[in-house]
Amino acid sequence: MTRPRTVDCHTHILGEEAMRRLARESPKVAPVMTARGDPACRLTIDGAVVQDPFPRELWDTEQRLRDMDAHGVDTQVLAPTVFTFFYQHEPALGLSCAALQNDEIAAEIKRHPGRFLGLGGVPLQAPELAAQELRRAMTTLGLRGAMIGTHVRGRNLDDPALAPFWAEAETLGAFIFIHPHGGAGAERLGAYYLKNLVGLPFETTIAGASLVFGGVLERHPDLKICLSHGGGFLPYQAGRFRHGFDVRPEAKVNLKGPPEASIARLYYDTILHSKPTLEFLISSAGADHVLLGSDYPFDMGNLDCIARVEALAIAAEQRDLILGGWTERLLGARAPA
Repeated sequence: MTRPRTVDCHTHILGEEAMRRLARESPKVAPVMTARGDPACRLTIDGAVVQDPFPRELWDTEQRLRDMDAHGVDTQVLAPTVFTFFYQHEPALGLSCAALQNDEIAAEIKRHPGRFLGLGGVPLQAPELAAQELRRAMTTLGLRGAMIGTHVRGRNLDDPALAPFWAEAETLGAFIFIHPHGGAGAERLGAYYLKNLVGLPFETTIAGASLVFGGVLERHPDLKICLSHGGGFLPYQAGRFRHGFDVRPEAKVNLKGPPEASIARLYYDTILHSKPTLEFLISSAGADHVLLGSDYPFDMGNLDCIARVEALAIAAEQRDLILGGWTERLLGARAPA
């Protein structure tokens, strides 16, 4: 039997040329490595530690390719890092930072034909500019969509100001990957690494719920949105969403139809760290809505993502869809002119 082409939809990159270009834009966005290549290296931006440790695989493409080969990954979808979204800065700087990173992702793809696809960054603090950069990234650079955060400086993704971005994403057929950043309830999550273990899945849940109950998915039924880390807690509380819609008027303010119709439009990556939980997600969402993901190269990811999918008690057709079949279909179409 022919082995399916494997596509990892959730990876990050921050190359050295991108870091140099960011430093030239402004000291406020200049990434600084404390010890290049050292396993204890940390990354700081504007004096604050944003990643500890800072893995060399983010900028060492040769190591990335060796790891892909070792784990059987044919293609990675490259995307920016959450600490270089820069939503907190003025729109012009945010646009410049997104554009230069998108240029570098496109250049990396060209250097290694067949091994990489790309998602860009966009300045969501300025939705019109975000829509503009999304179109450039797809039609000029050949990227397939964008990775965005779960909120924009505390504003949820159903904020009316974001309407131009969602409209353009639907028009372009963009693949939008939503990744948590920051974290609600941070004041209570300082111990035990709870800021990541609990805070990040909670962020993803808020983002997904906002898109559902805010009516964004209902108004834009052709949006292709993937929630990271197995959707946070959303797929496992879908029944609660429906019950709330049935009994509470607040849930109906912006949503006309039942929430499960919007939930059914969402995609999820496989990063759940649990075989039974991933099997539940596949059985509830469908194999055509679950996409292979690793979160490469971070330690909270599943770098052995293919082995984890191959170990599942699912049909071969479902396995092949998850390993890359649906990701290729979702990202494979050429961007519109």
